[in-house]
Amino acid sequence: MNLRLQVNGKRLLKRLDDFAAIGATPAGGVDRQALSLEDRTARALLADLATQRGFSVFQDAMANLFIRRDGNAPDRPPFLIGSHLDSQPTGGRYDGALGTLAAFEVLETLEDAAIDTEAPIELVAWTNEEGSRFAPGTMGSMAFSVGHIPEDWQATRGTDGVPLRNALAATLEALPSAERKALGFPILGYLELHIEQGPSLEKENIPIGIVTGIQGTRWFEVTVTGQAAHAGTTQLGFRRDPMVAVTSALHALYNGIMPADEAARLTVGRIAAQPGSINAIPGSVTLTIDLRHPLLERLIAIEAQVLAAFQTACAAQGCSVDLRKTFDMSPALFSKTVVEGLEQAARHLGLPVKHMVSGAFHDAFYVAKVAPAAMIFVPCREGLSHNEAEYVEPEHSIAGAQMLLQSTLDVLAMVAIGK
Repeated sequence: MNLRLQVNGKRLLKRLDDFAAIGATPAGGVDRQALSLEDRTARALLADLATQRGFSVFQDAMANLFIRRDGNAPDRPPFLIGSHLDSQPTGGRYDGALGTLAAFEVLETLEDAAIDTEAPIELVAWTNEEGSRFAPGTMGSMAFSVGHIPEDWQATRGTDGVPLRNALAATLEALPSAERKALGFPILGYLELHIEQGPSLEKENIPIGIVTGIQGTRWFEVTVTGQAAHAGTTQLGFRRDPMVAVTSALHALYNGIMPADEAARLTVGRIAAQPGSINAIPGSVTLTIDLRHPLLERLIAIEAQVLAAFQTACAAQGCSVDLRKTFDMSPALFSKTVVEGLEQAARHLGLPVKHMVSGAFHDAFYVAKVAPAAMIFVPCREGLSHNEAEYVEPEHSIAGAQMLLQSTLDVLAMVAIGK
């Protein structure tokens, strides 16, 4: 569907400024963590704007916020567009917010033009995408995809000690006029606009990324155990030093994984030695490893490579290793139909695009388990995100919203007829 509708760029940019003021930090970023007072304030503002336009407002048990514009077949399942409003403690003003507010701009543009659509279109603001206050992240979309709140979340507390159940209750009560929806209701499909959170689009001067999938991620906690001993009296031949084993294994992995495969990612984010004394050989060293790859078979192979490197290094030092997997997310491949709709929309708009796999995980990962889904990326300056200096050029924000509008119409036309 190529109706040549135009989003109101000035309105969108003002909305981005208005929402950036909620939880604003002195350095120009945003601290609007999930289910906080600031998050509730942002949700209330969005709900108020929706009510002013005559849209319906709903919440589900996970406090996912839905804003609905009926089409000419209101009894059909809706097509979802959106993202999230929560941020990192020192986050940027575009991560999540751009996708949510651009989705609201799509609803407003359709309303301004009195356009009937093949099915209702609903904006969704997912709960706790970031995972900075409550773990894990992407809670809202994860619960939506399985149709219930996982039992093991009942004991979850935030970094501030607040129980998740209390924060959820306060957030739901803050919007008493919002009707309740069942968790995990049927939908026709899902589109999410997001900043790239990487440098490639900006470097290549391409305004739009068509995201075809999300790479897989595996997290590990590795403990290498040796023997604590005196730093000054223990000769080399008598040492069982876990730090030597760890540095030897990491040297092999850093030189053997990412240089050999440009799609692979290896990150050590935490490392600690025990007992942690300046004049003692450590008894053990614990570290975390984050592995990522868009292909499952490569992710499996890289995991085996990590284990082998540690086993070899530990054997040489007389140490032992325990490698425990703490997170396992297989790669996601987005719907071919939705990707085709994005390509068609880009042709309608005359926008250059780059096909991409997301390096970060997003709510679309879980929604794709229950409905056709895909994502749109726009460039961010120097690829910075989760940073108060995060910035998107105004023309890229507007182009992203325009792409979301056209894509919503084109993809909805496809999925509505069951293509």
